[in-house]
Amino acid sequence: MPIIVPWKDLPADTLTNLIEEFVTRDGTDYGDQEIPTATKVEQVRNQLKKQEAFVVFDEVTESVSVMGKEQTRDVIDN
Repeated sequence: MPIIVPWKDLPADTLTNLIEEFVTRDGTDYGDQEIPTATKVEQVRNQLKKQEAFVVFDEVTESVSVMGKEQTRDVIDN
């Protein structure tokens, strides 16, 4: 079962690397306009601060990712 990881508990470099990997992942669509990676990173960081996105650890795959609130609804409710 996935676990929400408090983003504040992650070292700053680790969090930045995780967000950068997330925003540069293949298949991530930001629309027609090209947005600089640094801007995308700040947008995701702000979403984490506002609890619109969460850092999630999946015990089965032993992977960490960033997910939107809708994607994590089941995890949050448990």
